[in-house]
Amino acid sequence: MTIDSAKLRRNLLLLPLAASAVNIYGADKRPNIILFMVDDMGWQDTSVPFADSITANNRKYLTPAMERLAASGVKFTSAYASAISSPSRCSLFTGANAARHRVTNWTLHRDQTTDGASQTLVPPAWNYNGISQTPGINNTYVAPSFVESLRSAGYHTIHVGKAHLGAIDTPGENPHHFGFEVNITGSAAGGLATYLSERNYGHDSLGNPVSPFAVEGLDRYWGTGVFATEALTREAVKALDKAKAYNQPWFLYMSHYAVHVPIDRDKRFYDKHIARGLDPREAAYASLVEGMDKSLGDILDWVEANGESDNTVIIFMSDNGGYSASNDWRAGEIHTQNAPLRGGKGSLLEGGVREPMIVRWPGHTRPGTAIDEKVIIEDFYPTILEMAGITPPDTIDGRSFVPLIEGTGNPSQGRALIWNYPNHWGMTGPAINFNCAINKDGWKLIYDYETGTRQLYNLEKDPYEKVNLAQKERAKAKEMSKALGDALRAMDAQRPSFKATGKPCPWPDEL
Repeated sequence: MTIDSAKLRRNLLLLPLAASAVNIYGADKRPNIILFMVDDMGWQDTSVPFADSITANNRKYLTPAMERLAASGVKFTSAYASAISSPSRCSLFTGANAARHRVTNWTLHRDQTTDGASQTLVPPAWNYNGISQTPGINNTYVAPSFVESLRSAGYHTIHVGKAHLGAIDTPGENPHHFGFEVNITGSAAGGLATYLSERNYGHDSLGNPVSPFAVEGLDRYWGTGVFATEALTREAVKALDKAKAYNQPWFLYMSHYAVHVPIDRDKRFYDKHIARGLDPREAAYASLVEGMDKSLGDILDWVEANGESDNTVIIFMSDNGGYSASNDWRAGEIHTQNAPLRGGKGSLLEGGVREPMIVRWPGHTRPGTAIDEKVIIEDFYPTILEMAGITPPDTIDGRSFVPLIEGTGNPSQGRALIWNYPNHWGMTGPAINFNCAINKDGWKLIYDYETGTRQLYNLEKDPYEKVNLAQKERAKAKEMSKALGDALRAMDAQRPSFKATGKPCPWPDEL
């Protein structure tokens, strides 16, 4: 699926040129921007409480850098993403909802789907090749990247860590394609083979990758005992040292592989968590979380030591919910819970899509505050451009949350958040495969394409989705089903089909 990308690209490129021309003869005072993205980190995988009070899960983890960032910035307690990595990241880079860009499951190999097997349904021909800025590859969503707009406006652009935007052997596999001048390890891979340098981050003794998830570009750390999270942080700091000399604003996309599986023990922190009473699985996961947090702290330290604190925006986010018992993982791999939220990665229950988000923008955010209005991952596109002084396009689904930060407006008022997952992830559990959902006016409805059943929750009274009101509140369920069906059709969304008949599953308002 494509949009009028040529016209949109022309508009985006003209605006940045005007913005940068103002600063040709003087210091460029536009803010530096850091987007610190964590992989598979749940709403509760931190000592920073995003619920009304500190929970048992909050007490498991030690994240002092997140606490430091939250104390100096604002927490978004109702921040959302997709339930799977690729859909979230493609929404981030295009500003499009996943129902529109159709990268609705995770991507890897060109022209190959990653769907699990279903006895009853067939997934649609979704965009399994990912996103791109140029046409020419089938099953690809073509749209401009906000990073390209930053680069064209005079920003130095740096990518560190996980990309996961396009399949292998497509233009979108390489972050350079999207406007990054520096790319450290970004590829088509959605995870890493191992965090351990002792295993050469997924390479054999001859340097050959042993997995499509082998991390490239960290050869200098092989066999040194440096955990992958730390290696990426050191490379990011080197890139920032270089960026400082350029006398131009910079954008750092610090996109960690942590805390994605495999749950390798970060030896710097593991024994501490055992001593705190966590069992070995929990301690291993807590060590991953703390290693990620140390990375955030190191980058905060760099910003402060280099006199950039007052002119640097820092945004913290996760791409989907954490793994949980409801994901029905193989024995021994369950390592976290999202309680008091239900569900986890792959689920459209809150535990799969609600994320820990923090923003620090000196002079704009009020330290130590919280915002409970809804935002979603595609909102980052127009927000980051607005922060950089670039007018965002009006042809995207995302809405800038700058007015929420500055108290000048509420773009979330009356807004419906939409999810569409017409796929089979391969796991089992509540509301994981073949479903769609809407969150609007304090209510949430999840529709199952396979069974035609609905879950309806009053999030204002029941934020943890304990009571399904679909039968009791039939008028509301019908209203929400109509709103969801209308939204999906308006975005030309896809739906699965029945194997037995070849007919598409009904939309949520067609039963």
